[in-house]
Amino acid sequence: MSDKDASSPSEPVEFSVDLTGHEMTRRAHVMAALGDDWDPVAMVRGEEEAYDLLYSGLDPEQQRLYDTLLAAGVLPRRGNGEGNGDSSAATP
Repeated sequence: MSDKDASSPSEPVEFSVDLTGHEMTRRAHVMAALGDDWDPVAMVRGEEEAYDLLYSGLDPEQQRLYDTLLAAGVLPRRGNGEGNGDSSAATP
């Protein structure tokens, strides 16, 4: 047995690293990359419009599959709760 083996701990050693400073730096870089003109509300609206377009004009088979996925909870219900993405049809 070598001297190196003799000095190895017989039990696991606790090891921890505090990444708080790194996380704050990462967030600062993300915000800098997004820029001053980044509008999170406009981004969400754009996503909603993309989903509306994606799920519009489905043929009967696609609509059946879409409805099945909604019922199974695979896709979230959106807009007026019918899952078709048409939030303009929602009533207050």
